[in-house]
Amino acid sequence: MRRRVVLLEGRNRFDESNKPRHLLLANLQDTVMIERSLLSEEHQIYADMVRRFVLAEVLPHHPQWEKDGVVSRDIWRLAGANGLLCASIDPAYGGPGGDFLYGAIVAEEMARVVASGPNFSLHSDIIAPYLAAYGSEALKQNWLPKMISGEAIGAIAMTEPDAGSDLQSMRTRALPDGDHYRISGQKTYISNGQLCDLVVLACRTNDTPGAKGISLILVETDREGFRRGRNLEKIGMKAQDTSELFFDDVRVPASNIIGQEGRGFIQLMEQLPQERLLQAVKAIGLIEGMVDETITYAQHRKAFGKQISDFQNTRFRLADAKSNAVMMRVYIDRCIELHLEGKLDAVDAAMVKLQSTEMASKILDECLQLHGGAGYMWEYPIARGWAEARYARIAGGTAEIMREIIGRSLVGNLK
Repeated sequence: MRRRVVLLEGRNRFDESNKPRHLLLANLQDTVMIERSLLSEEHQIYADMVRRFVLAEVLPHHPQWEKDGVVSRDIWRLAGANGLLCASIDPAYGGPGGDFLYGAIVAEEMARVVASGPNFSLHSDIIAPYLAAYGSEALKQNWLPKMISGEAIGAIAMTEPDAGSDLQSMRTRALPDGDHYRISGQKTYISNGQLCDLVVLACRTNDTPGAKGISLILVETDREGFRRGRNLEKIGMKAQDTSELFFDDVRVPASNIIGQEGRGFIQLMEQLPQERLLQAVKAIGLIEGMVDETITYAQHRKAFGKQISDFQNTRFRLADAKSNAVMMRVYIDRCIELHLEGKLDAVDAAMVKLQSTEMASKILDECLQLHGGAGYMWEYPIARGWAEARYARIAGGTAEIMREIIGRSLVGNLK
C-alpha cells in the first residue's frame, strides 16, 4: 500500500485554497486524547490526505448537493483518482490491495465533517466486497476497475416496502428464463439509487420459503425494465440520494448471479459484520468531529457577558462528551483490530454498532443543546450531525435487531 500512497501524493488534483474557512470545521483537530496504536505511519499519511481531500473537494460543494438531493458524478471520479475508493480491492483488478482500515479512514473523515454525500463507504466497503468475495471472474474484471476509478457507482438493494430488517419476507422475484432471469419487484430506501450504474439485488430465485430462496444478482441500470423512482426526501443526509427502484420484468443473464443461487442470505449474513462495523466507524467519526466543533463553539459564543465555556455546566457536559468519545474510540479500534484478524463475529458487530450509534445520538443531542437556538439551524454542522446520528440507529439493522442478536446469544449461552 505504501507505493500507492506515494503515487497519490504526486498526482492529487484537489486544491486546498478552496477550503471552506467560514466553517469552524475548516480548522478541525483530532479530539482523541490517546495515541491510536492501530494506525501505522502509512495509515496516518493516508488519513491526512483523505482529510485534506474532504476539506477541499467535498465540503465546499456539500451545501449545493444538499439542495440538489444528489452529488455530482465528478466527485466520484476525483475520489477514484485520489485513491479514496475500494482501497481493499486486489491489485489484479486495479485496486491498491490495502486492508479494511483504509476504507474505515475514509468513512471516519467523511463523518467527522458531516459529509453524508457521496456515500463512498457503501460503494467501496459494502458493495465492492460482495463482488470481490462471491462474483465470477468476468463480473469482477468488468466492474471492479470501474468502481475503483469512480466511473461506475454501486448500490445494494435489499429493503422493500414490506420487508426492512426482516429480509426473509422480501417479494422481489427473479424467475429463470433459459440462460437468463426475469426480475420483477420493488426496492426502497436505496442509497446511491439515483446515480448507480449497477445494483447488487437481493431477490427470490425459487419458491423455497425463508432464507433459502434468496439470491444476489447484479443488475445493470441501463437494462430495459429498470426504473428509478423518486429521490426520497429525508430528515437528514440530504446530499445522499436515496431512492425507490423498480424492476419491471428486467431480463439479466444467469451469469450475473453473485455466488451460488439460493445462498444470498448466507452471503448477506457473512458481510453484515463489516457493514455494522462501518456504522460504528462513522458514529465515532461523527462524535469526535461534533465534540470538537462544540468545544470551539463554546469558546466563541458569549452569554451574560462571558463565553459559555466559562460556565461549569458547559464544562461538565463537554467533559462527559469527550470522555465518552475516547472510551468509544478505544472500543471501536479494538473491534477493527478483531475484524482485521478475521475474529469479529455477528454478536461483536451487533454490540459495537448498538453502543456506538446509541452513544452518538446521546452525545450529539447534548452538543446541540450547548449550541442553543443555533443548534437547530441547518447551516450549523451540529444540526446536520444530530440528524445523521439518528439515522445511524436504523441503518445496517435497527437498534432493536441488534439487541435481539445479542440477547439470543446470551440466552443460548445460559442453556
